[in-house]
Amino acid sequence: MRKDLGDFQTPLELVELVLEVLNDSGQNWGRVLEPTCGSGNFIEGILRSGYMPDEILGFDIQESYIQECQRLKKLDTNNVVNVRSEDFFQLNLRELDWKSGGDLLVIGNPPWVTNSELGSLGSDNSPRKHNLKGLKGLDALTGSSNFDIAEAIIIKLLRDLERENPTVAMLVKTSVARNILEYASQQGLPIESCSIYRIDAKKWFNASADACLFCVKLGQDRFNYSAKVYDSLENAQVETTIGVVNGKMVANLQAYENSRMIDGKCQFNWRQGLKHDLSKVMELSRTEGDLYNGFGVRATIEDNFVYPLLKSSDLSNGGSPRFSVIVTQKKIGEDTLYLEHSAPKLWEYLTQYKDLFDNRKSSIYRGKPPFSIFGVGEYSFAMYKVAISGMYKTPRFRVLGPLDGKPVMLDDTCYFIPCESAEQACLLGSLLNSTISMDFINSTTFWDSKRPVTKKLLQRIDIRALLEAVDKERLLESANQCLIELGVPAIDEQSNLEKLVFGDQMQSKIPFQQ
Repeated sequence: MRKDLGDFQTPLELVELVLEVLNDSGQNWGRVLEPTCGSGNFIEGILRSGYMPDEILGFDIQESYIQECQRLKKLDTNNVVNVRSEDFFQLNLRELDWKSGGDLLVIGNPPWVTNSELGSLGSDNSPRKHNLKGLKGLDALTGSSNFDIAEAIIIKLLRDLERENPTVAMLVKTSVARNILEYASQQGLPIESCSIYRIDAKKWFNASADACLFCVKLGQDRFNYSAKVYDSLENAQVETTIGVVNGKMVANLQAYENSRMIDGKCQFNWRQGLKHDLSKVMELSRTEGDLYNGFGVRATIEDNFVYPLLKSSDLSNGGSPRFSVIVTQKKIGEDTLYLEHSAPKLWEYLTQYKDLFDNRKSSIYRGKPPFSIFGVGEYSFAMYKVAISGMYKTPRFRVLGPLDGKPVMLDDTCYFIPCESAEQACLLGSLLNSTISMDFINSTTFWDSKRPVTKKLLQRIDIRALLEAVDKERLLESANQCLIELGVPAIDEQSNLEKLVFGDQMQSKIPFQQ
């Protein structure tokens, strides 16, 4: 079995559980389509279930799987199964050669591999290369355009079969289910109902992924972009209800109502930390006053290019910087050749590792000056910041001040607002750690994601609305405690909090979101 052609064959026991859930709906399907049938376990499960549709159509690109499906002839006493080798992405689903016209069920377990993984595997089993979601600029360049092949398969099914009003039931990653629901709302696809049943991917497939049975019913009468989420296939109790509100995905619709007043557009531009993709060279640890890189080599370089670094784990657990980082540029694309003369020790150090820099895989470094980094700008050098890790399941915002007279840098798994003063940073930090803010983050964040907290989420927090909603006395108390920890005088009770929060909008040095 090739990874790009079908990660996991579905065990018959799991097939039976899926069919039980579908049977509970009470609907009878005259036709069944399995677009990536593999060895035919779903079709076998249907044939053994006692319920017999008029027609079952199955496709798989691998001829060896089609040969395995020949065993189904012994069970197919009514001669309803038609299985053949086809490239799904080349099929016109609107013109399938159905012999009957009953209700349509589309079922299966499409590949869980992503399009970027297909490229690394050298596979041609993928949709036509294009920007599936219509992403723009850096989102398309830096990874947001990566998607699971299952996502492309289901989108094609929903588009091509829209007029058939099918029920689509697929085993997928839960992130794929959410992406499909959000995409359907953006495109106005006629989803009548939707549900998600969590499955134990470790148990069934020995896979470390959050997965589910994703059931979608299309219909022309009413559009519904919410989904009930069940703990398991065996559990009839609803765990939560997710859905799309004003074009944005919400993780808990009921909890969201308590904090929806701050869901809007952040007045600040959240920034991401430094990206260099070469930690063994660029990140240094200090031993007895000397700096050493990840290879254990002493780095004798000019101090004004070295800054304290907080990595995601340090930021989340409240720790201090364990590393320093080399910062070669003040802004993206800045010429670095001047370093040869202004920082000769640094230039010599970096030149030792030129081959490693040249072999960095990300396309963002192509055509850039030698030793370039990414995610750097004047905002990186703000002495005060409010920051959060994107990787951890317990959200916590931290206020960062200078260390030994230098601004603290963050790695690219962290997000931050650059601040013009300690007062602004402490007020913003207190606002963002408030109960209302945490309610909003928890109701809109999917904690099973690889990076639960994203810039897209943070940019939804309307700071002005949040300031209006919180208790001002508690806010001031929290902010002043923060200032004490930074060694800065407290804010007077008569101060204009709004002016301190929004400052002068820092139009030149630290840009704000317009």
